[in-house]
Amino acid sequence: MTHAADLCTVRIPANTVGAVLDLYQHDLGARHGEAEARAIAEAVFEHGLSWGRARLLAERDARLSESELLRVYLPLKRIRSGEPLQYVLGRTRFHGLDLEVTPAVLIPRPETEELVDRIVRSGHRPARIVDVGTGSGCIALALARHFPQAEVYGLDVSAAALAVARRNGERNRLPVHWVLADVLDERCMLPAQADLVVSNPPYVPRAEAGTLEVHVRDHEPAIALFVDDEDPLRYHRAIGMHALPALVPGGHLWFEGHHRTIGDLPAVLAAMGYRDAHLHHDLSGAARFVHAIR
Repeated sequence: MTHAADLCTVRIPANTVGAVLDLYQHDLGARHGEAEARAIAEAVFEHGLSWGRARLLAERDARLSESELLRVYLPLKRIRSGEPLQYVLGRTRFHGLDLEVTPAVLIPRPETEELVDRIVRSGHRPARIVDVGTGSGCIALALARHFPQAEVYGLDVSAAALAVARRNGERNRLPVHWVLADVLDERCMLPAQADLVVSNPPYVPRAEAGTLEVHVRDHEPAIALFVDDEDPLRYHRAIGMHALPALVPGGHLWFEGHHRTIGDLPAVLAAMGYRDAHLHHDLSGAARFVHAIR
């Protein structure tokens, strides 16, 4: 099948590497800034042609074949329309892992990497881990990598998300039990005898949808982003309740949440019977995480 129609729209007179890089700057620079536009172009060349930065600099005048040109131009069309780079490339990095991402899952954020860091540095050595709302599987897989002795479960309400998570487990050769479950269902039961339950559940109030970047609001799954304005801790509270019978005494509970609402969570967990419920701030100084003990 020919892509002649796509090539007709390419505004690259010489079909050289430098001309493609200049086109990325022209089309993305105003929205993303010069440095990020350059980083996006480098990521596309690395993904599509296995060209690193050194080769881009050394072969700026090199001409690209039709197939090579398509592999670096078609991603630009999608990025220009607002689609996130990670979805365009179909992959991202998280805590040293190479993960597939699709519009069925959220793109993992640096704050979530920080959540994993906090758990790893806590000194707790869990034997059974339950990640609720696993999405791409990023938390479950990162913890499985750091705690190879642990049995790890990743739960999600979305079968499509679990399919991505399962492929990520296979890609990284990390054993995780993937479970379809809805924590808002009162009948939901988390795996028993857990000594660590962790979750980055939906926490963005729907009223804030208009404040999100277009590439987030229009492309990432709403089911994993938003919570009703009237009950912004709905998922945190439900998970906390389901975790009570699942956690062993002394088991740990970790949450990520919205900086405006998660400050109310320690009191909610304390009322449930958890102890030592504390709020933690992320590297930017925003309220972000809560840790409690069963």
